[in-house]
Amino acid sequence: MGFFQSVREDIQSVFERDPAATSTLAVLLCYPGLHAVWAHHFTNWLWRHNLKLLARWVSQVARLFTGIEIHPGSRIGRRLFIDHGMGVVIGETAIVGNDVTLYQGVTLGGTGKEKGKRHPTLRDNVFVGNNANILGNITIGENSRVGAGSVVLRDVPPNSTVVGVPAHVVYRDGQRILIKDPREIQDPLSNVIVALAEQVDEMRVKLGMLVSESKAQSPSATQSLTVEDEEREQYRKNQLTDSQIFHNYGGGI
Repeated sequence: MGFFQSVREDIQSVFERDPAATSTLAVLLCYPGLHAVWAHHFTNWLWRHNLKLLARWVSQVARLFTGIEIHPGSRIGRRLFIDHGMGVVIGETAIVGNDVTLYQGVTLGGTGKEKGKRHPTLRDNVFVGNNANILGNITIGENSRVGAGSVVLRDVPPNSTVVGVPAHVVYRDGQRILIKDPREIQDPLSNVIVALAEQVDEMRVKLGMLVSESKAQSPSATQSLTVEDEEREQYRKNQLTDSQIFHNYGGGI
């Protein structure tokens, strides 16, 4: 695809995804996300032609003017839309598919000092909210959404929504995902929650054993009340009988 055709696609994608876009001239002049993507087309060409130092230098100049850092070695698909864009970082081995949307502060970063593929892969139609961090050689599946402020450390299935630190799936294929095991979240506090739940279960078992032993050794409260009710009723009958005897005896006189 030619450069100018790509530019037209990028401008059209802005109108489709940003209601604040008012005119083509405004998009050309006021959208640093587009400027950064267009600069990357040039720096990536330099990088692939082994002009890596020049590519890095041009990318740093683009970063100075746009606030967006896209490494020349990264692979960017068609119609990438970076909204607002300040603080966005796309690492060297990152791969971004078609029709992806990134908001400000998003980081597609690596972990550690390993060589080779160390940055994430975003498939087509992925949406990433502001200040989200996607770290390591992981894959975000097609049509997935990453919530603002999330930290994604493992693969995300297609058609999913993930949120949290670390991020976990809350929707998949339009269906709400209920987490039954805290270990699924892999949160630092998960082990504490699991340990507390195990202690509660253990206390329930011990309490049940104590109640069973108590019932076996003494009559139940229900039985005691029944006995008391029977004795009280018998006492009333005896009192009534004594009263009738007294009345009959007095009437005879």
